[in-house]
Amino acid sequence: MIAFTLNGQPVACDAPATERLSETLRERLGLKGTKVGCDAGDCGACTVLIDGASVCACLTAAAQAEGRRVETVEAQTPTLTRLRAAFLRHGAAQCGICTPGMLMAAAELLARSATPSPHEVETALAGVLCRCTGYRKIIAAVCDAGQGDGGQGEAGQGDALAHDGSAIGQRLARLDGAAKVAGDSFGADEAPAGALVIMAIRSPHAHAAFSIGEMAEFASTPGVVAIFTAADIPGRNAFSAIPAFADQPAIASSPARFRGECVALVAFEPDATPDIASFPIRWTQLPALTTPEQAEAAGAPLIHANRPGNLLVEGRVRKGDAAGALASSAHVVAGTMQTGFVEHAYIEPEAGAAWMDADTLVIRACTQAPAMDRDDTAAILGLPLARVRIIASAVGGGFGSKLDVSLQPLLGLVTLKTGRPSRMVYSRQESMTSTTKRHPAEMQGRIGCDAQGRITGMEFEGRFNTGAYSSFGPTVAIRVPVHVSGPYRTPNIIAKARAVHTHGPVSGAFRGFGVPQGALWQETLYDLLADKAGIDRLEFRILNAFRDGDASATGQVLQATGIGPCLEALRPHWARALREASHDRHLRRGVGVASCWYGCGNTGLPNPSTIRIGITPRGEVVLHQGATDIGQGSNTVIPQIAAEALGLPVTEFRLIGPDTTLTPDAGKTSASRQTYVSGRAAQAAGAALRRMILRLANAGEGATLALDGTVLTIRDAAILRHLDLAALPPDARGYALSAEETYDPPTTGLDADGQGKPYALYGYGAQMVELEVDTALGTVRLLKFTAAHDLGRAINPTLAEGQIEGGIAQGIGMALMEEYLPGRTENLHDYLIPTFGDVPPVESLLIEVPDPEGPYGAKGLGEHVLIPTAPAILNAIRHATGAEITRVPALPHRVLAALPQQVLAALKGAP
Repeated sequence: MIAFTLNGQPVACDAPATERLSETLRERLGLKGTKVGCDAGDCGACTVLIDGASVCACLTAAAQAEGRRVETVEAQTPTLTRLRAAFLRHGAAQCGICTPGMLMAAAELLARSATPSPHEVETALAGVLCRCTGYRKIIAAVCDAGQGDGGQGEAGQGDALAHDGSAIGQRLARLDGAAKVAGDSFGADEAPAGALVIMAIRSPHAHAAFSIGEMAEFASTPGVVAIFTAADIPGRNAFSAIPAFADQPAIASSPARFRGECVALVAFEPDATPDIASFPIRWTQLPALTTPEQAEAAGAPLIHANRPGNLLVEGRVRKGDAAGALASSAHVVAGTMQTGFVEHAYIEPEAGAAWMDADTLVIRACTQAPAMDRDDTAAILGLPLARVRIIASAVGGGFGSKLDVSLQPLLGLVTLKTGRPSRMVYSRQESMTSTTKRHPAEMQGRIGCDAQGRITGMEFEGRFNTGAYSSFGPTVAIRVPVHVSGPYRTPNIIAKARAVHTHGPVSGAFRGFGVPQGALWQETLYDLLADKAGIDRLEFRILNAFRDGDASATGQVLQATGIGPCLEALRPHWARALREASHDRHLRRGVGVASCWYGCGNTGLPNPSTIRIGITPRGEVVLHQGATDIGQGSNTVIPQIAAEALGLPVTEFRLIGPDTTLTPDAGKTSASRQTYVSGRAAQAAGAALRRMILRLANAGEGATLALDGTVLTIRDAAILRHLDLAALPPDARGYALSAEETYDPPTTGLDADGQGKPYALYGYGAQMVELEVDTALGTVRLLKFTAAHDLGRAINPTLAEGQIEGGIAQGIGMALMEEYLPGRTENLHDYLIPTFGDVPPVESLLIEVPDPEGPYGAKGLGEHVLIPTAPAILNAIRHATGAEITRVPALPHRVLAALPQQVLAALKGAP
């Protein structure tokens, strides 16, 4: 028996002395606010206080708490109260999975330093990783809380609505923020009592045949309830993020095609500890094709006989005569760029639970696409859609990987076959080995311009390693050629991108769908081309930037093109930074710039979203919103849009969703589509409900609405109407009044030359970075980012700034440190992501060029903000040192190897 004080109250529990304190707190004492992201002390999400000092609960034995004072995020202390309020004001909690650890580390800091400096905050919280925020708003929130006076921080962040009643453009605190700062409920946090625990048997090899031996002895292990293999799948054992390319099995038959592939399941009692290593399976390693070059040379298909040369798909855009234009260009530059696997590294590993509700299989899990999960899970388990219900938990980061079905069919299989509830929580290594990565790319080509610096033509070829299965490989291959010209007029272009199968990790969606890789190639070459033409690098981009009425590489005539205003907004910052750039012996300071554009939503495919709004007889406004919020803010932005359209305050709304039984399908949270597509559906639903109300009251469009209990008041000039909601007959949905509307972007498919209208609207951005390179060590120190992004209309500026800062942090990782190496970087100790000290101050310039297709003019933002970061960094490194980096990440040895001779000579001559 271990006894200690927990959040001010004495507790005692019968826990083994060596049990992790995180396990004791979560599973024995029910305090799920303490999160587990790695079980190795690498992420800090499990940070708690013991006698006022922060510790990682996953590395602390339960016995170490004996007789001591333990505080978790559930504690109600004045310091935590101030911190929670400051985190909400500043938007410092995005997905929320790291927030408990951040709050507890900050509470320790404020106990010893009442008014900490930003540097003190960075140091004190350095042991807690965040993948969403970019850390800057966390620093601001902790400093604000340290003022001790409840200061409002950024102006207006405490205001729910503007003085004119508008919900649009306001720094409304996240509507789900209170849950996040209290330790929100994620996939691992809820499961029915007595749920079976599921563990997967996974391939330790990139390519291996396997045979499962006699299982009777293992099955008789105490606590083991059932074992499942591919033979137990009752339906179609294949899924894909794109149904037409369904090829990945939920449980693989021999051979396994990538390291980490699931080949069997073991379900056991929650208090059992079977030795999974003794599972009777024999592996025979097979030759593994680990690069696209090897796969293409091998010729024999890896997966499907109808994919010769291991080619999944090739995308192409052709416009004009690129070869002729380049031949007659005044200036031409050519170059290559290579990128590796990049891990999503969300702090929440995949997790969920399943149970039966009568004859309906219910699965609650972290996901970016509940309706897609339902469809795939039903197909795999041979169930009608009506018998599968997917409920999305809070999602602790996704960035694209949680679009792919992973554990949902596994949970469903165990529960369906055993009749018992089940739960599954991936370990950090399991998450990193088995889930999708950013596509490695090998890119080459040429770009030309005329004597005045106007782009004349481009040739591009890219080869993308899509791994063993398709996932979003087709999307990447199609999206890259569409975007690889950048947001610049390019009258002649031939761009090809192919996705090639290997025995590597499955490559899927990751914040940009291949566009960040293409931007690395194009933006570094644009710098070289500007230099060759003798034009300032920023001015070169302004000269060539799209304007309204220009045609893109796909022939689409553009409107609301915000790239020019974004670049022009950087001009004074650019001039100042260039003046301040200097070289001090081995320390060289540089300035870099890069641009982006990004089509919001699916590429030339249907992409609908449906939103429902109802007013109950009790006078409650209910928003059924199936758009999963993975930290980007859709749980707040979409209600703001709906409130604006309906004409009632956001504070009147209650949110339901996402839940495939309770919410209509709002589509996947991907491709920066939710603010735009689901926002348009919410705007339409709000407007339809408003029209219904005005008709009932015989009021004009300018009327104002107000709710007081069950009475809805409509005021139109001097006319006053009252609707008694309780007296209205319920509609078919059980509401007094309701509306449901669908929006599908008006796009067209692409022809054989990639011509058409792939997206209804685009977002734009440009980023400038200032940095310092140590030419003796090859290290890069980032000093500042200035980021100008066109949002169309900033629905919520605080959330927009958070997206910009978080995207920049991920771009920093891609540029300078992140490369996933199977078998070597399968934890958050060896796989490095940016920490507090790696992300410099970010100045966000919110540009608004409204697009008539967007809700109140709004455009998407989430993907865009990552795209220009890495190329801006590489361009700044070249500006500082002359080093042309053609492979990322730009690790110190790669920077040193790329330094030109004159820099090396100067370094050797330095005293």
